Amino acid sequence: MRQSIGFLRHVHFCTRHDLGRFVPFYTAGKPVGWVRKDLEAVWQRLDGFVWGASGLTLHPQPDTIETRSEALVRAAKALSDRHRLALHGEIYPVIQNWGDDSLARIDRAAIPWLGIKGCGVHLNGYVRRPDGLSFWVGERSSSCRVDPGKLDLMVGGGLPLGLSIQENLNKEAWEEAGMPVQVACRARRVSTLSYKVEMMCGLRNDTLFIHDLELPESFVPHNTDGEVGAFHLLPAQEVAEIIRTTDRFKFNCNLVMIERLLAHNIITEADDEYESLVQAMAGVTDAFSP
Repeated sequence: MRQSIGFLRHVHFCTRHDLGRFVPFYTAGKPVGWVRKDLEAVWQRLDGFVWGASGLTLHPQPDTIETRSEALVRAAKALSDRHRLALHGEIYPVIQNWGDDSLARIDRAAIPWLGIKGCGVHLNGYVRRPDGLSFWVGERSSSCRVDPGKLDLMVGGGLPLGLSIQENLNKEAWEEAGMPVQVACRARRVSTLSYKVEMMCGLRNDTLFIHDLELPESFVPHNTDGEVGAFHLLPAQEVAEIIRTTDRFKFNCNLVMIERLLAHNIITEADDEYESLVQAMAGVTDAFSP
């Protein structure tokens, strides 16, 4: 049974997976993901894919970016029908790590079905007040595909094909918070988190690029794309208490906010979980160059 209170439970939730239930997925001779063993029969019926002792290999003839992408379109349609989950229509790269040349193109919805690396940007907007730090928290629209109505960071979104981290941050900042480019460009990249979690009929294999942005009290975010229902400026201690005692935040935003609450000394050694939490977060925090 999932623990009902505490910070550490969110880290455990975001990292729960058993790779024994999966086999590696290869393309262009590189391991790029993980697919469920119980779907072997589905893959064996799809042209361009070979299921063998080492795992699943995408190997169309001829083997090019275009033919790989075409095979993935067919696979995404087959899995969409099987899982009764609609495709997004947003195109993402097939990569081992962010910055690699894309080996193929894939619909965003199919990324967890193949356990492919999915990347995203998150922006934590905060305000310094006389009584301490406050965070801008978004409330996700009831129409959101994932975690509708849950609390979220001020800005967040996946990294599609063809955009840099900063370009995507600028785009998402405007769409979600009405933030001009000249303001978004002041954000500092402060950490990178990576985790694997079994969900969405597959494996979420995510890397999140986390940014901090100090804002004046005069700035009030407003949504422009319909994905955020409301914004709330909450004292940091209140945000920490919401995360500690509830599941109101979107699942991976708990992970991001815990990392930021530790960095801003809101979660301190006075917390009973502190040492275990720091150790657990070290397991999902990547080294990076700002």
